Amino acid sequence: MREDLLHFIWKYKKIQLTDLVTTQGEHLSLLDFGTHNLLAGPDFFNAKINIDNQVWAGNVEMHLKSSDWYAHHHEEDENYNNVILHVVWEDDAEVFRNDNSSIPTLELRKYIPMQLLQSYQKLFDKNETRFINCEKDIKDIDDFLVKNWLERLYFERLETKAEFVFELLKKSNNDWEQVLFTLLLKTFGLKINGAAFLSLGSALEFSVFRKQQENLFQMESLFFGMTHLLEGEEVLDEHYIQLKKEYAYQKKKYDLKDESVLRPQFFKLRPPNFPTIRLSQLANLYATHSSLFQKVVSAKSLEEMHTLFEVSASEYWNNHYTFGKESKKSTKKLTSKFIDLLIMNAILPLQFCYAKYQGRDVNESIMNIISEIKKEENTVVRNFNTHGLVIANAQESQALLQLYNEYCTQNKCLQCAVGTSLLR
Repeated sequence: MREDLLHFIWKYKKIQLTDLVTTQGEHLSLLDFGTHNLLAGPDFFNAKINIDNQVWAGNVEMHLKSSDWYAHHHEEDENYNNVILHVVWEDDAEVFRNDNSSIPTLELRKYIPMQLLQSYQKLFDKNETRFINCEKDIKDIDDFLVKNWLERLYFERLETKAEFVFELLKKSNNDWEQVLFTLLLKTFGLKINGAAFLSLGSALEFSVFRKQQENLFQMESLFFGMTHLLEGEEVLDEHYIQLKKEYAYQKKKYDLKDESVLRPQFFKLRPPNFPTIRLSQLANLYATHSSLFQKVVSAKSLEEMHTLFEVSASEYWNNHYTFGKESKKSTKKLTSKFIDLLIMNAILPLQFCYAKYQGRDVNESIMNIISEIKKEENTVVRNFNTHGLVIANAQESQALLQLYNEYCTQNKCLQCAVGTSLLR
């Protein structure tokens, strides 16, 4: 038994509504169940209850056991002084407010339909091999309900990403150019080098980087130098030697501090994702667009965004993946798939946050763009597909990641539209 089941029962009125009696023997009539409170304080606000022909207005608090009132120290918290009803699964102790007045208690287990408890038990039945709790039933859920829930989950995921963006904004003293620069670095680093590239964004001020924006060679020297890719074993390569000299000059000129910057990894990466290639591509992006931030936040379509990111690594990397070692000649362009990843994880969160900062709503525009991007292919999406949940685009695949990580794996079925639908 979990406390969230009590919240579900109360919120959706899955309780016998007649002949209710408190554990103190008082007759009870529920006039208004109140509003579910997901923040600190009592669980339901502004309820209205008739107790022995006296109407009370106030809050409702819920616990598995009455004694949890004292375990949570509610008797010391003035926010609980206006609780008019204590709803519990098991009444094991009499409860008083801090003025020593007794709080009426309703023992819920006496008034719950057995079918609801059986459905709840089935949903949470332990099975080590299950992907998610509702895997046998999710395919039968109404498609309209699922689509609406996935849309809500996408914006919930976007809000989570927004928290990180606003943290960057605070650290940069409201410098949106620095925020974009750091976001792009983190995203270009992907999963393996995201932390290393993020440390570069924290150590390198965009105002310094911007001064080199008309000189691609100087931008690359900053990137490669600060990430320690110009250190260690000496490479007998003229390009490498010149980059190293340039970085030594830039480091002294701007008093650059690279001690906190993590060295990126090559291990387990396909060559197109090597940090050398990704950093060169990002440098070329800034060399191509002198006012990248304004172009990014004003882009209104997926096509416009793809056009912005049509860049390649510099010429040296046409026949290299690492310094000093030649490879088969090929232009190292940003692929369409990688650009989609940048849009999902950097550009749309930035647009969302910038609009909130300005007091604008761009939700419809963001939905139009994310819905045009192809769905992601990963284990979570494939598993949902195996169990009958077919999705169409990146908005829905992003939503599934939110659903799986924040609800399914944490057994928050009673806070999920699918779980509550199965119980209702």
